[in-house]
Amino acid sequence: MYHGSHPLLRQGLRIIALLALLPASLAIAQPKLPDPKRLQLESTQAVVYDAQTGKVLYAKNPNNTAPIASITKLMTAMVVLDGKQPMDEMLSISKEDIDHLKGTYSRLRIGTRQSRKEMLRLALMSSENRAASALGRHYPGGRTAFIAAMNRKAAELKMRHTHFADTTGLSSGNVSSAGDLVLMTQTASRYRLISEFTTTAQRTVSFPQPRYSLDFVNTNRLVRGGSWDIELSKTGYTSEAGRCLVMKTRVGNRPLVMVLLNSQGKLTPLGDANRIKRWLEGNTAARSSKSARRA
Repeated sequence: MYHGSHPLLRQGLRIIALLALLPASLAIAQPKLPDPKRLQLESTQAVVYDAQTGKVLYAKNPNNTAPIASITKLMTAMVVLDGKQPMDEMLSISKEDIDHLKGTYSRLRIGTRQSRKEMLRLALMSSENRAASALGRHYPGGRTAFIAAMNRKAAELKMRHTHFADTTGLSSGNVSSAGDLVLMTQTASRYRLISEFTTTAQRTVSFPQPRYSLDFVNTNRLVRGGSWDIELSKTGYTSEAGRCLVMKTRVGNRPLVMVLLNSQGKLTPLGDANRIKRWLEGNTAARSSKSARRA
């Protein structure tokens, strides 16, 4: 037991006494949070999450369950990578990968062969549905086992408003909430290949069988524009889900996760993302101005 004369105790008491003398304004500074009332977004569900402090800066219907379209492919990618199958193994596109549900178009021809790694890149960067379908089909146990693994992963992440029905997001049975998608985005960003592939602006891919080449671009214009510092990105669209966008990005020095769901206009998620950026930058500018006036 320490006694009053012990040097460590005396030193501790001196530190406490010094802290008590500090004016309140010099206490540990907590950055003022931006005012959510100053942000008006068009997306039906949205969350802006500070990945450094763990604080939700803005939330709009965060627990409402809704279809998430190709945002699904982030979970598809995590299950592929968790499966630790050879990334250089050649996969084939077959008639089973044709979209009979929505009738969406794909430039990947039936019979096309490409590596699992390249199929994963195309599914994430260019939201290629046939690539995402082939990834699930070539999993041990096939699609049924793959979708079961997707739902197990969601349960492990405590995504309580989430269910997956396919690997592409074309089914309206792929549902989640903005709050759950923060968890999924945070986890997906820890996979190096997912971060790399979702932030690749463009790529030319050569297919060895049949022999042809195609140019692909990222479905997120903000990635292609290059003015954002984006660590992870995924877009999605179906008529049921509307326009969707999730990103892990930085605004100033603040790492953020943005989830924007069910926007009706083609450019609405991009507009909402820019509104969030201006909202945060305005808050930073206001703090800087106040600091300058105090100085």
